[in-house]
Amino acid sequence: MQEKINSNSLSHLNESGDAQMVDVSDKQKTRRQAIATGKIIMSAPTLTTIEAGNAPKGDVLGTAKIAGIMAAKQTANLIPLCHPLPIHKIEVEITPNYDLPGYEIKATVAIKAETGVEMEALTAVSITALTLYDMAKALEKSMEITEIRLLSKTGGKSGDYYGVEKSS
Repeated sequence: MQEKINSNSLSHLNESGDAQMVDVSDKQKTRRQAIATGKIIMSAPTLTTIEAGNAPKGDVLGTAKIAGIMAAKQTANLIPLCHPLPIHKIEVEITPNYDLPGYEIKATVAIKAETGVEMEALTAVSITALTLYDMAKALEKSMEITEIRLLSKTGGKSGDYYGVEKSS
């Protein structure tokens, strides 16, 4: 017989230990923001080709940025217990880093609501990186997506969180 987890400590479990969406209806709407980061590592020739705008599939960076923005808006459809949210801001930055070589990705998501947007920022970074891979896989299949993580989150009952910036 499987032992039940103490549901009092996990908000996504009900009294019986079954999955549930957290009820946030009694919470105050506050401004919340989350920033997530990640990297995609590739060969120097692949990075040079993308930066020159010569990738076989076209605008790699523009397509990846739009994909990340669209993904953040779809997070509740992808992660089962996430709340659908009226997001106010999504910004995706894709910065070349020749020392990797590859790209550093940063997504900032902001909202005024009863719950946070950490998952939306992480989803934006993840899908941006996957789209970069998809758009450039004809050039290189060995690219590596790495270090996707929450950099910071502000607002809400649990307080602010600031991770440590990792250097390349």
